Amino acid sequence: MKDPKAVLQQYWGYPDFRPLQEDIVRSALAGNDTLALMPTGGGKSICFQVPALCMEGLCIVVSPLIALMGDQVQNLQQRGVKALYLHSGMKYSEIDTALDNCIYGDYKFLYVSPERLQSELFQARLPKMNICLVAVDESHCISQWGYDFRPPYLQIADVVEKIENRPPVLAVTATATPRVADDIAEKLRFRKQSNRFQMSFKRENLGYVVVETTNKHTKLLQILKKIPGSSVVYLRSRNGCAQLANFLTQHGISADYYHAGLAPEQRTQKQESWTIGKTRVIVATNAFGMGIDKPDVRSVVHMDLPDSLEAYFQEAGRGGRDGDTAWAVLLTNRVEAMVMVERNLNAFPNLEEVRKVYQAMGNYLMLANGSGEGQEYIIDIQAFCSKYNFQIPKTLQALKILERQDYISLTEDLWSPSQLHLKADHATVYQLQFRNQKWENLMGTLLRSYGGLNSQYVKIDEQVIAKRSKLNYGEVVDMLKELDKSNYAVYQPKKQGSSIRYTRAKQEARYLRIEDAFLKDRYEDLKFRVTQMAQYVTDDTLCRSIALVQYFGEKHPTKCGKCDVCKRENKGNTTTIEKEALALLQQHPYTIEELVDALDNGNPKLTIEWVRQALDSGRIRQTTDGKLKQN
Repeated sequence: MKDPKAVLQQYWGYPDFRPLQEDIVRSALAGNDTLALMPTGGGKSICFQVPALCMEGLCIVVSPLIALMGDQVQNLQQRGVKALYLHSGMKYSEIDTALDNCIYGDYKFLYVSPERLQSELFQARLPKMNICLVAVDESHCISQWGYDFRPPYLQIADVVEKIENRPPVLAVTATATPRVADDIAEKLRFRKQSNRFQMSFKRENLGYVVVETTNKHTKLLQILKKIPGSSVVYLRSRNGCAQLANFLTQHGISADYYHAGLAPEQRTQKQESWTIGKTRVIVATNAFGMGIDKPDVRSVVHMDLPDSLEAYFQEAGRGGRDGDTAWAVLLTNRVEAMVMVERNLNAFPNLEEVRKVYQAMGNYLMLANGSGEGQEYIIDIQAFCSKYNFQIPKTLQALKILERQDYISLTEDLWSPSQLHLKADHATVYQLQFRNQKWENLMGTLLRSYGGLNSQYVKIDEQVIAKRSKLNYGEVVDMLKELDKSNYAVYQPKKQGSSIRYTRAKQEARYLRIEDAFLKDRYEDLKFRVTQMAQYVTDDTLCRSIALVQYFGEKHPTKCGKCDVCKRENKGNTTTIEKEALALLQQHPYTIEELVDALDNGNPKLTIEWVRQALDSGRIRQTTDGKLKQN
């Protein structure tokens, strides 16, 4: 067995582990089932990749995030580690080849979505694999109390129990309350020889700030001018992302936008531009961030309220991973918290609405009763809702309820890159090149650009092929389709949309068995999450850091000294406000909002109260254009 520190140095170039990483790795190497609760930035992947590389055999990594699986496999391959991944977007022949490689090809990592664990093909190959470790990423998905529960995760324990000489299980997650942590260990059937490790949820270098403002765009500009460096700005609306990025660009700030509706190559290009610092600010929906470990993000700004503290903590935690000071700023107004709670609760469907969505989905996919089991369909949720006049939020909630009841499996924002496997022999390829100049350009580009086309499925990028072959994009796609039709190759175009997989045969909606108690329980769970989020932004008496870490079960937290609440306690007295405000007004007039922003003392309410008193006493006056002046 190899030494973990030597492996860490060999493949990652790190001289040592981050806090608790080494303990987690040693626990796995000792054969213990292990639960690692690691807040964002803790380096989860290292904790299962290092022990697997120290052992003989294959590590199975279960993950719900297809894009993240692809990124991690690519990173491992770049380090010289043999790794591959299966996901629900692959064809049977691809999976067949990949599983054979895991048995006979000396691979170290197999990343797999939970949906594929129970397939007949996977089950048939499982006994032939030499498995040394099973790693469960995003393990909160196994808990019914987790914020992103995925029923297929419940199958993991059954798969592990079938493995001869049952390997240790290592479960990792960034966000889990104590209740969820207990549920993870129970659902994965941890043995007595198990350990639980938890990093502190407190981020010493990250300052949490809640700002109440009526003009978020102006406030964002002030934040970005005050806090230099790389930034992520989160927004709900896809269209709003593009508009806000354009607004920032017009004001001299390098910005771009990112959301799941973009083509994969566009997302990759935008992400890479931001990662290397060419773009300073990325304005994005919550589709951005998973698997991204950019260390020097100095600010994370939320223009809209997230729906849970789990989501907020994970997104805000992408700031300051290098250990230097960073800021997580949440912009809000007086009514937004109430609106967020009402929006989420109103979007929760009743039983009849769930049945309507189920029936409409079957009609949309033209499925007969008794059909569809095990089949997967890529759909556009927005187009589906438009056709049946459904509300998108309520429809998504209904689909998630159906998923929790194991009628379907839902994967939102699914995408998989185009892939090509060249089946033609060398003589046929040679003949293809002599058809005409276009075919010569295409085949030559494919062979020069992608290795292993004859032996396996290889990810390709049609835009890159078009540029290198001096063809246009449409010509490349048409020619690849012709190769596929002629059986010279297997061409799988990229897929994008949401994936619906029927885990049971489609039936009449009236026969769906969903208990009222289940719906009530799910509603109460949703209500708890959104009200806790609302309380976080409206309670201006409790240190923001304390509020977050207490939510995740940390005992006896201490004040951070950085957040707006702590700053208000330190600086929020009328004597200090009056001194600083009068000094500013001596220089030039300010509106009330400008004065609040200029003082930035974490206590806008006290500043406004001082303005009122100062106006009443005549120490300052307000001009006809709304500016404050010192008398």
